Amino acid sequence: MATGWLYDDVFLTHDTGPQHPESAQRLLAITANLEETGLIRRLTPIPIRPVKKNEVIRVHFASHWDRVEKICREGGGFLDGDTPVSTGSWDAAIAAAGGTIAAVDAVMQEKVTNAFACVRPPGHHAEPEMAMGFCLFNNIAIAARHLLDHYDLQRVLIVDWDAHHGNGTQYSFYEDPRVFYFSIHQFPFYPGEGTAAETGQGAGEGFTMNVPIPGGSGDAEFLAGLREGLFPAMESFRPEFVLLSAGFDAHHDDPMTGLTVTDEGFIKAGLIVKGLADRHCDGKWVSVLEGGYNLEALAVGVENLLRIKLGDITEEE
Repeated sequence: MATGWLYDDVFLTHDTGPQHPESAQRLLAITANLEETGLIRRLTPIPIRPVKKNEVIRVHFASHWDRVEKICREGGGFLDGDTPVSTGSWDAAIAAAGGTIAAVDAVMQEKVTNAFACVRPPGHHAEPEMAMGFCLFNNIAIAARHLLDHYDLQRVLIVDWDAHHGNGTQYSFYEDPRVFYFSIHQFPFYPGEGTAAETGQGAGEGFTMNVPIPGGSGDAEFLAGLREGLFPAMESFRPEFVLLSAGFDAHHDDPMTGLTVTDEGFIKAGLIVKGLADRHCDGKWVSVLEGGYNLEALAVGVENLLRIKLGDITEEE
């Protein structure tokens, strides 16, 4: 079972300034842990490549691309109150979006069985016309659109277990029945969206499922949402590819949220997603890094998810 690993030091050049929770230290903690455990040597490297403008504007307005590029190239600033950028942010952002596509391509071209895109800046809050919530371009939405357009897939599942609702991803496919968007997240909480009543619109009605859970919720609520909501829905949807917005800020040690999911809870959640991919699409799934701001919890979460992808951790355990 070959597991692809998409990472590059260019992601460290996105400088968010001192004290910002979404910093390069996140990726440094992840990679240091993988080196220490030796796990990195078992992964198949996937080269990054910059995203093309025509790939981004399938999801975002061209004016959004132009604004992000202009502000970065002119020395940086703030795209919104939470989202600073630097001169290095442009190269990081186009590598994150393009790299996520490269990870999807590696799976579709059978170079690897599955993959993890360890990228920043994250993406799931970025809406078609704007950056928000630390996110510049919506990496996972751009990759999903690539699957639809380049490979002519008709059923793509996006699972988002970040503690914050992925409003940008939901918005991107709210009227598209080819993408099933599932999110389990803390509510009420930033960005203030993701109620159970939000289920899609027009042709996309019924292809969005939100499971909002209150602060203080832990493994029981987190896993019940996946097992009781997501798993049955996929029996009729039958995805051809699974994408996971892998945020780890629902962890009980995370400073940014009020959820209390444990390491074991994330392992069980990962096994649920793997089970769906194995059952419906020959194990084709790509995980894309989103949030997670306790460095130790983040590093362990990514390590465990990779061990699931490699087959070290199985359902039987």
